[in-house]
Amino acid sequence: MGGGRVQLPLLSEPPPYLKYLLGTKSGQLGMNFRKNIRAYNSIFAFTSIGGRVDGSINRSKGPYIFRMSGQNYHRIGSLLPEIGKRPQFAQLYIYDTENEINNRMNCLSQGDIDPKIVHGLSEMLDEHNILVKTFRMARDRYKEHPECEFRLRLLSNRTTDGRQYNIPTTSEVAGLIVGDLTEENFQRDIIVEHRKNGLQRITDLHPSFMSMTYPLIHPYGEDGYRLGINLADVINKTYKRQKLSMRDFYCFRIQQRLNEGKTLLLAGRLLQQYIVDGYMAIEEERFRYIQNNQTKLKAALYCGLMDAILRGDSDCSLVGKTVILPSSHTGGPRYRAQNYQDAMAICRWAGYPDLFLTFTCNPKWPEINEMLRLIDQSGDDNRVDIVCKVFQIKLFQLMQDLKKQQPFGKIIACKFKLKLKHSNNASVIN
Repeated sequence: MGGGRVQLPLLSEPPPYLKYLLGTKSGQLGMNFRKNIRAYNSIFAFTSIGGRVDGSINRSKGPYIFRMSGQNYHRIGSLLPEIGKRPQFAQLYIYDTENEINNRMNCLSQGDIDPKIVHGLSEMLDEHNILVKTFRMARDRYKEHPECEFRLRLLSNRTTDGRQYNIPTTSEVAGLIVGDLTEENFQRDIIVEHRKNGLQRITDLHPSFMSMTYPLIHPYGEDGYRLGINLADVINKTYKRQKLSMRDFYCFRIQQRLNEGKTLLLAGRLLQQYIVDGYMAIEEERFRYIQNNQTKLKAALYCGLMDAILRGDSDCSLVGKTVILPSSHTGGPRYRAQNYQDAMAICRWAGYPDLFLTFTCNPKWPEINEMLRLIDQSGDDNRVDIVCKVFQIKLFQLMQDLKKQQPFGKIIACKFKLKLKHSNNASVIN
């Protein structure tokens, strides 16, 4: 990937119990787990997600779809719950662990949750997940000294090479802080307080950002994206960019490889949530870049009187400094305006369109089924990544046939409009 420059450690095979539940030999128990995998993951997650999940889209016929709106963010509370409240998320690893299974199941008001699966997953994470071991360390400290206040510091810096090591050591993950905080610079570290009101937001640049939200995808507590991962060197070639981007990281992760653990790809409905979450993190990184590089983008040229008038700002006191999205940002107002103007320019030069084609994508295409059969995943409607890849290949081939074979005559201009509609067996793209 990336001409061989993107080199990351491959995901390990999942622990035996998780591999059993994700496989087809687990029978009814595995079917229950895979159908409610998002609920099981939420039970063991350390953090919560803040976006608005739209469940109404799944009330009609068709494959399951995960859709989220609004700003998404991951939040974590204190180590101990407020007095009089039940523990939730990371607090379940520390507080009242004698009744941990019941406490976890009581966190969800709906869903067909099997206590046998919850117990098995709890034992699995206790044995294999390094983040769980870290919070259990805080539990032991609380049991030995319940009167003492302490904090848990989740470290963001790593001493190992991000291209070679995926699972960090215990000393790299966290440390307990007893007493007051010092003047030390914590940078992007997460400081989980002893007991406080409210939640704190976790930066998506923390290595444990995804592992804390998706313990069933990262059962070992593997590191995710972090700043400073170097791209590999290529012989006899020089590149300006030397660091791995967040987009490259997630593109690498969702690729299917025969020699890599399939925990992520077999996660079904949880895979959809992971992809949406990763996409929104990438978008936030792009917004950060645009915000921090306004002078390079020459945004001052946009901040004129005409922009204020178009926004409807008639009160001068309301016109202040804003962050300008360039036309290169997909989905932004200038992006849409530029595409509209390009389409109108084509029509002005070449005339009105002669043909309007509807290209239909069927998730039951043999190419998609053959790809799913490579990891014994036939009939899974959740591999949206494969559906999108195959559609893109077929769309490119269609355009090549129209341009080279010219069944409708010579093509001098064309314009795409993508529109996704879900039905029982097809997605229609105009």
